[in-house]
Amino acid sequence: MLNSLTSDAAFAAFLFAKTMEKKTQQISFEEHADASTLSPEDASLLQAAREATRYAYAPYSRFRVGAMLQLANGQRVMGTNQENASYPVGICAERTGLSAASSLYPDIPVQTIAISYDNELGVSDKPISPCGICRQTLVEYQQRFHAPIRLILAGLTGPILLIPDAGQLLPLTFSSNDMK
Repeated sequence: MLNSLTSDAAFAAFLFAKTMEKKTQQISFEEHADASTLSPEDASLLQAAREATRYAYAPYSRFRVGAMLQLANGQRVMGTNQENASYPVGICAERTGLSAASSLYPDIPVQTIAISYDNELGVSDKPISPCGICRQTLVEYQQRFHAPIRLILAGLTGPILLIPDAGQLLPLTFSSNDMK
């Protein structure tokens, strides 16, 4: 019996080694020390996102997020986080902006989104990244228009990240293709 278990375990390890392949996925981005090295268009979009933080409704967290979307037709659409006393029903700035863009310009893709924040209870000096729900929404939006969305991620000051494709933030994406 012991030999049978040992040989079964060895055979299972052999099969696993033959069927397992280790893979790595990496993210590509630019890091800028500040807005002075951004293109004028990106710097303007980021400044608009920073200004949008003033319009966030965040009385509970005091964490104001602003997003400014640049559409393919040249229009800009603002999004801000909107909190609610029933905390889980709030909506993030990215999804607010995407919803507004989809409503106002239903056939126009978003090219770039600048996202910034003002943490009233702390510092706002490093890039902020979209939450998981926003990442999924960004990927779906990209799939809908068959075009990547560039992200500019920043605080009110400090370094800035430029990500050429929002889909990089959500590897192994769940999509409508998985439901076919």
